[in-house]
Amino acid sequence: MNTVDIRQKLHQYIETAQDKKVKAIFAMVEEEIEETSDHWKDEKFVAELERRETAYKIGHAKIFTIDQAVGKARSAVKKVKNK
Repeated sequence: MNTVDIRQKLHQYIETAQDKKVKAIFAMVEEEIEETSDHWKDEKFVAELERRETAYKIGHAKIFTIDQAVGKARSAVKKVKNK
C-alpha cells in the first residue's frame, strides 16, 4: 500500500473513530505535530520570510507567474520520470 492510500485510510478512520481512539492516536503523535507545525516560533524561518518579503517589495526577487511555476514543476517531474 502506498503512502497516499495509507493517508486516505487513516483520514477516513479518524473521521469516524470513537473519541477515545482519536485522543489516543493524537497522544502518540502530539509531540511531533507540535514540533513541525509552529514555524512562527522558528527565528530563522521567520527571518528568511522577512528577507524574501523585502526582496520582493524592492523588486530584487525573482518571481514567476503561476503558469511559469506549473511549467517548471511539470518539467521537473518529466526529468525525474525519464531517469
